[in-house]
Amino acid sequence: MARPARRSRGQAQIARLLLAGAAGLVLACASVGDPPGGPPDVAPPKIISIKPESGAVVPGFKDNLVIQFDETVDEQPSGGGGRGGGSGSTSAVSGLAQQILLSPVAGPVKVSWHRNNISVKPKEGWKRRVYRLQVLPGFYDLRRNRFDSSATVLFSTGPEIGQARIGGIVLKWVEQTILVRALIEAVPLPDTVGYLTVADSGGQFNLENLQPGRYIVYATADENGDRRRGLREAYDSVEVTLDSSANVALFAFPHDTVPPRTRTATFVDSITVRVEFSQPLDPTKSLDTTNLQVLELPDSTPVAVAQILTQRQFDSLQTSARQKADSEAAARDTTARDTTARPPRPRPAPPPAAPPTPTVRPSDRPTVRQHVDTALVRQLLARRPVPSDKIVVKLARPMKPETRYVVRVQGATNLIGRKGDGDVSFTAPKPEVRDTTNDARRPSRP
Repeated sequence: MARPARRSRGQAQIARLLLAGAAGLVLACASVGDPPGGPPDVAPPKIISIKPESGAVVPGFKDNLVIQFDETVDEQPSGGGGRGGGSGSTSAVSGLAQQILLSPVAGPVKVSWHRNNISVKPKEGWKRRVYRLQVLPGFYDLRRNRFDSSATVLFSTGPEIGQARIGGIVLKWVEQTILVRALIEAVPLPDTVGYLTVADSGGQFNLENLQPGRYIVYATADENGDRRRGLREAYDSVEVTLDSSANVALFAFPHDTVPPRTRTATFVDSITVRVEFSQPLDPTKSLDTTNLQVLELPDSTPVAVAQILTQRQFDSLQTSARQKADSEAAARDTTARDTTARPPRPRPAPPPAAPPTPTVRPSDRPTVRQHVDTALVRQLLARRPVPSDKIVVKLARPMKPETRYVVRVQGATNLIGRKGDGDVSFTAPKPEVRDTTNDARRPSRP
């Protein structure tokens, strides 16, 4: 009978050991992360140093530029993309390189992750230049707290750091609005690579500590994220002779090297047809009857053109006509109304109850947005006529119903001066016949 007792005591010891091991494992797992009951970590990562420091002159510099954070940052700062990439690559910049602007650099930039620091070095090596490093918002720590600030460092490998600046605003010429997050490049002539920055949410930018001289300033809608001026991306440029400070306005637009062509012609009414082109036309090179004809088929009989308008001009005339008609209708209605009988005055509605005062929590506080001077934007846009890919043709006589017509255009000019020709046809529809059956049955008013 002693043997079973010893066996039960041994099994009890094994059970106690297993329980102790499980408890130790639970305690070990619980020790990872924030302590129980403590406040959650909501502080974003902070930059504690960048080497070389801003303003430093380091001749013969060969090392990596190092950005030191106060904690480990996520290897994928923007939630996607791989590591690496560069400001001169032909594909989109991805991973950590999305948050780094190093300039002036010809070719890719190597950006590497080392837990709580980031190293940066141009693939071409360091040249004898003044370099500008801009750390963009978008780094995250391991708890997904986002670094929303920006940091800029200028250091030299030999030349003197300048004190001049170029600032300005970027607008979309065709869309008549600001261009948010435009890629800005200021290239000192006769060089071919320039200093980079990104316009803010108000379309504004500022590049400081430049040397005086001649620059070409580019603004690009970098839609594919490769930090280059693409053939299909809207951009603009302006040459600046920089002394101490300069402000510029850039009007980005697509620089289409293909000549414009007619795309469609649409019947609007018996004397009006709208013609659409494949791209916006130069508003300073308006079409007239010397390079636009309307022909009636099948004999190609010319139809006299009374007027050629831009779509904006046509819309303005339509709006004015509607406003005039509404005003005349209101005047007639006021005259016909009996003004001697006054309707009873409505009782004033009781004042609404005061809403309860809301409790503002930190998460409810409004985010600070970049101020946009809308008056300045309107003034700048008013300096240039608005491009459009549509024109409206007014004819001298009505078109024949159920007849086909051709609009022939020669010398339509796009925004970079390319000229194109083309024909486009349309059919004047049969006029709608109004059904008056119900009108005849409806009793007339006394």
